[in-house]
Amino acid sequence: MTRPSLIRNERGIALITVLLLSVALTALALGAGMISMNAGLIRRYGERAAVVEDAALAGLEEARSRLNGVDSLYPDIGFVTLENGVAVTNASGATIPGLTRWTYAGPSGVSSGQYGVFGSIISVVTDQTNIRVVRRLEVNQESFSKYAYFSDFENNGSICFGGGDNIFGPVHSNDDICIYSSGARFRDLVRTNGAMNGAGYGTFDKGYETGIPSIPMPTVADLAKLKAQAILGNTSFAGFTTGGTGQARTRIQFFNFDLNGDTDATDEDEGFIAVFQGTAGNEPYVSATRTSPIDATTNRNCGDFVGSGVHAGHTAAANFLAVADHGNTLRDNAINEGTARCYLGGDVALNNGAFIVSPPNAVGSWLPWGGAVDARLTAAVGALAAQHLHPITRALNPNFKGVIYVEGKVGISGTVRGRVTVASPNDIIILDNIRQSIDPSTGLCTDIVGLFSGDDIIIADNMLNAPVNQQDGTWQTMRPVGNGDETIHAVVLALDIFTVENYNTGPTNVETCTGTNWGRGCLALTGGIIQRTRGAVGTTGGTGNLKRYSYNGCALSEPPPYFPTTGHFARNRFYEINPINFNVATWFTLYQQ
Repeated sequence: MTRPSLIRNERGIALITVLLLSVALTALALGAGMISMNAGLIRRYGERAAVVEDAALAGLEEARSRLNGVDSLYPDIGFVTLENGVAVTNASGATIPGLTRWTYAGPSGVSSGQYGVFGSIISVVTDQTNIRVVRRLEVNQESFSKYAYFSDFENNGSICFGGGDNIFGPVHSNDDICIYSSGARFRDLVRTNGAMNGAGYGTFDKGYETGIPSIPMPTVADLAKLKAQAILGNTSFAGFTTGGTGQARTRIQFFNFDLNGDTDATDEDEGFIAVFQGTAGNEPYVSATRTSPIDATTNRNCGDFVGSGVHAGHTAAANFLAVADHGNTLRDNAINEGTARCYLGGDVALNNGAFIVSPPNAVGSWLPWGGAVDARLTAAVGALAAQHLHPITRALNPNFKGVIYVEGKVGISGTVRGRVTVASPNDIIILDNIRQSIDPSTGLCTDIVGLFSGDDIIIADNMLNAPVNQQDGTWQTMRPVGNGDETIHAVVLALDIFTVENYNTGPTNVETCTGTNWGRGCLALTGGIIQRTRGAVGTTGGTGNLKRYSYNGCALSEPPPYFPTTGHFARNRFYEINPINFNVATWFTLYQQ
């Protein structure tokens, strides 16, 4: 009687089990379907987000291309809207449905230009599903100082690379480039708007490119920007345009002094300039222009060291006596002495090492520094000299912008501690060696020098840079310190030419350049040369200087202050910006200094 009941109970349990399994399987199926559906949604969202991301990145590059094509688009302050809610197209020009883009550009970071021109491009893209992407590209304008050599015109092929020239750093010309059969080696990329004539004579470590678009040279308008910065920094000087080639009434000498007693003069606050201005007609004295004859009564730049009325060796006890101050019978002897030396106008050596504001004979005077004088400098050089040394560091001249400007021709020389650009609408004349306090070969970028001339940059054919033809017909180097080589640590930019004065005259074998007898020795330039028209520095016959150029990589990474830029924006780094509550005007306000 009980057995059938047990069977009926088992059948009920089986039904329930089947129903439970059915529910479970249905739930699993629904779950799998939901997972599959969610995976599809996530995949489609990811694909769409990738499209939006790509559109934002493309907007950055398209904006950079527009800025490089039209210089005037980039603002000095604020920002510019390059795209304002426009439809986005693909590479084929077809519109991508549902995408809208805004792109902006403007200065960011330190935007004064003292350390280079930096900016940001921002791209904002949205789609119809409210995906929003904001991306930023940091850009910088390439400085002309990046070039080891740059020219607008190559002098119709009358000057070529050759003679074993060894050029480090990028090279660009807006003209044809030619190479002599004597050969040249280029260690970096060479680019030209024209042709590469004699390419077979060249060795190109990184190749060369022809037919490249021209890069416009800077203009005199760029000089006005530098003048404004120099005025703010108390380093703008009124000058003159009088005097012949290689002569100036104003000269600037760079100095560095050990102020903290650490036995070097390379600390940040140890750089200065002194500015000497000659009176009218004394440009030859200021520039140490060679006199004719060399023992002329007008020669106040050269002389010898005498003691007790007789000629003596160059010792601390000896007194310097200029040629002009010797009697008639001794002027010849004075210049022919082995200890004879020549100095630039106003040099303390002409007054036996003592600083005087206005040398005798009313030839000129040193310009005073109008700011506070550091007590350490007074202790180092004396009160009078300290009052005529202009600091080129913010530590002692808080408003200094890194620019020294002279409204007129200016001669330069000395040892530079600091980061400076010397600018003039007229000639800049290199009167003697111009060196960094820390040699650029060390790779340290603490010092950098830029020269920007609205006309020529000239290495003077004076009594320091070139051998002097003595009365007995022999040639002698009269530079006070060092050999006859000309050393220049600078990036030079001339809106006309960079050249050596009288490069095709004078001796041919008086001084030695790395084992080769030459007229004036080596022209050892470490930096770069940018010029409108290629100028000559010597001849194959041995006159002038022999080129020995090196590249300063610091000029690429840390250019001279306010040095002109090419207008071409190079990409740096990409950044993601949180799109929530992003406002472009607020962003540029926050990131412009």
